[in-house]
Amino acid sequence: MMHEILRHCAGLRERSFERGEVVLEDGTKTGILYILAEGSVEVLKGEIQITTVAEPGAFFGEMSALLDLPHTATVKTLEPSRFFIVEKPTEFFRSQPEIALGLSKLLAQRLHYVTSYLVDLKAQFEESRDHLGMVDEILESLVHHQESPEDGSVQG
Repeated sequence: MMHEILRHCAGLRERSFERGEVVLEDGTKTGILYILAEGSVEVLKGEIQITTVAEPGAFFGEMSALLDLPHTATVKTLEPSRFFIVEKPTEFFRSQPEIALGLSKLLAQRLHYVTSYLVDLKAQFEESRDHLGMVDEILESLVHHQESPEDGSVQG
């Protein structure tokens, strides 16, 4: 899948970053989708490293671009890195349905992992009265949160 993504990036503008540079900053809103061409990055939430990524074809900024929200994490280079830049992500996904489907599968997989984790937390802390007791509400929101296809409004 990742090599298929890179094939569709031919002709896109590219940008290089030196080691230690911030590609995307948590809380900012760029509307830009970055696709890793080469190099490696770390994904940070605050000072906590969530993951590292070195696989060409990996997406960054997809949730922000798709939901028109600020970025939810900081992406910082671990070595000199090069990215393809998609300045109009919605148009890009409409013109590349196989990539949009691949990204949909990736996002569905992430949601599955988060939901599975929350179900496990719920089982462990079901009787808890503190913030861990809210896991049930979070699961309910994840499972039943829908967007209306007609007008894009969010349904609970």
